[in-house]
Amino acid sequence: MDKNITTPHGTVIIRQAKESDAQAYRELRLEALRSHPDAFSADYAVNEQRPMTFWAERMRSLGDENTMFFAVHEIDLIGMCGIFRGDSPKTRHSASIVSVHVKSGWRGLRIADELIATCIEWARQHEIKIVKLGVNAANASAIKCYERCGFTAYGTEPQAMYVHGTMYDELLMARSV
Repeated sequence: MDKNITTPHGTVIIRQAKESDAQAYRELRLEALRSHPDAFSADYAVNEQRPMTFWAERMRSLGDENTMFFAVHEIDLIGMCGIFRGDSPKTRHSASIVSVHVKSGWRGLRIADELIATCIEWARQHEIKIVKLGVNAANASAIKCYERCGFTAYGTEPQAMYVHGTMYDELLMARSV
């Protein structure tokens, strides 16, 4: 399922995560949480304290029910996007997109679009019918990306996050597969 994309900065490979990515995943995730605290419900300080075994287990636990894709340039992880299937027989038809992030020097090249498209293709192969996500309602660039990828808003969760003294609503979006 690897996909090569050509960018002005060189070739980027979109590929599925593997256990050996644990350290690089930790670094990418912490960078995302540190630089964009209002984009994720996870907290930098909490995650920064997690032992390496936590990150290795996150990579080990990926499989048929959920996975993560990375955008890789040479040997560096420059982007990520996860997809997690519902775990009940009544929710297995749906999945959630999570942890979308592209490093700042790589933004504007549609790498997030490619990561999301790869997750949608994974969902299609796993007979998932609908994919959902939540995004900070103030994050206009992320919302535009999700709209380009076929997502539409279906609701808002008020005051979903409280970050540095500010409340943020979360826009709920979905698309059929």
